[in-house]
Amino acid sequence: MKRFVSEMNPTLRGFILIAALSAVIVAIDAQSALVQAGVLLNIVFGLVLAFVVYRIWRERRHEIGMWPRRAQIAFYAAPALILADLAAFWYARPSGFAALAFFLVLGICGFSMFRIWRDQHTYT
Repeated sequence: MKRFVSEMNPTLRGFILIAALSAVIVAIDAQSALVQAGVLLNIVFGLVLAFVVYRIWRERRHEIGMWPRRAQIAFYAAPALILADLAAFWYARPSGFAALAFFLVLGICGFSMFRIWRDQHTYT
């Protein structure tokens, strides 16, 4: 049996593990506890993400302070729009075109931050 499991396709083995775990959750009627744990993990993930972004900003704020005012405003406006977009997503849980708009706003803001950063680090 050990040889059968070790030679099994890793994707199939993963799906079997997920199915078994799902069956155990349904069998012991733990959906509500799992939902609560998911909500807590969502909150913790948001806090950790905010902490990491804050630490990166804190290390680079003097460098960003030397940029032109227009670049600073655009660079700081993009994460503010991302935060507003995430808050709207967590509040409304959009689907369809609204969800597409959520991902488009995230992508456009991330790309604008990348372009501003790259433009300020291009030495010609």
